[in-house]
Amino acid sequence: MMKFICAPDSFKESMTAVEAATSMARGIRDVLPGVEVDLCPISDGGEGFAVAVAASLNAKRMTTRVTGPLGERCEVGWLFAAEMQDHPATAVIEMAAASGLELLAGDQRDPTKTTTYGTGELIAAALDQGARRIVLGIGGSATNDFGCGAAQALGARFLDQQGHPLPEPVTGGHLERIEHIELSKLHEKINGVEMAVACDVKNPLTGCEGAARVYAAQKGATHQQVLQLDRGLRHMAQRVRQQLGQDIEHQPGAGAAGGMGGGAMVFFNAALKPGIDLVLETVRFGDRVKGCRLCLTGEGKLDGQSLSGKACLGVAKAAKQRGVATYALVGAVGDEVERALQAGLAGYRVIGPGIPERESIRRGPELLRNATARLMRELRICCGGN
Repeated sequence: MMKFICAPDSFKESMTAVEAATSMARGIRDVLPGVEVDLCPISDGGEGFAVAVAASLNAKRMTTRVTGPLGERCEVGWLFAAEMQDHPATAVIEMAAASGLELLAGDQRDPTKTTTYGTGELIAAALDQGARRIVLGIGGSATNDFGCGAAQALGARFLDQQGHPLPEPVTGGHLERIEHIELSKLHEKINGVEMAVACDVKNPLTGCEGAARVYAAQKGATHQQVLQLDRGLRHMAQRVRQQLGQDIEHQPGAGAAGGMGGGAMVFFNAALKPGIDLVLETVRFGDRVKGCRLCLTGEGKLDGQSLSGKACLGVAKAAKQRGVATYALVGAVGDEVERALQAGLAGYRVIGPGIPERESIRRGPELLRNATARLMRELRICCGGN
């Protein structure tokens, strides 16, 4: 039986990735009613990536009461997929759900006072549930604590110059006070788990391109606080070198999410991976695309910036490696869009050409379904053509 795979990202303000994949599948079946269509919604690792992954893994939504970025208690959702023959028990966690900037009002944002403790509590819940692999998205954080709060929630202790434990939860403002890192009582299951972190930024931990100087102001820090936070991260890098024998200060991605990228490497032995690569790996896209007649992807806008780790190009590259052509159906195109064809796409189509943007957004599912059907006819797939 002829098989197709639909692997779109979300269309901002119009459709989720799941809705987009469903519309594509309907468009295919409008032309080819009897074919097999694999719905594989994906994400570039940013906001909403957990939902996209859940649809492909048949994951169950879990809720855990954790510590929010300012210490408040809140119910937070995460995803758990039980072990199957072809993948281990997997948890999918979005840092933003527990430690995100959007959880705070504008006047509450202060990365000297925020913590990743709640993210650590989610990781602990996943371990207790039996996860053997944890996929962590770290976009949208409100924090700049090097992941110390998360490590603390999993049993790490941070001691000051007098040997006294720092209070829980540790925040970005505490980093300069940490003189000793004690990891002997980390969660007993953490060493047996593979942790992969979706990370698309290349910022080092400290300096002009580091976590604090580039991102802390966006999280509410004043100029003086930015300098304080950078000093704190530099101090932690020194403590890690001296006490744990790891030098991560200048590693690409260590500065992601206020240093959570570096902290995850140090405390949890995590691997940082480009978001789209991690998502495709997690949903087993490589296996699923094999033998497909065609791969369809899509997102709100395709342009030259799509080459920088965006979903459509990641899908096209992975499919091409397995001999499957990929077409993108998109809401709009921008500058240098033709570069996307050079990067692996077989072609692209705008789903509502000539239609005003707001109307196109409102009618997204309908337009995407119709555009998919037109593409099927145009490619003469129904007649066995190319």
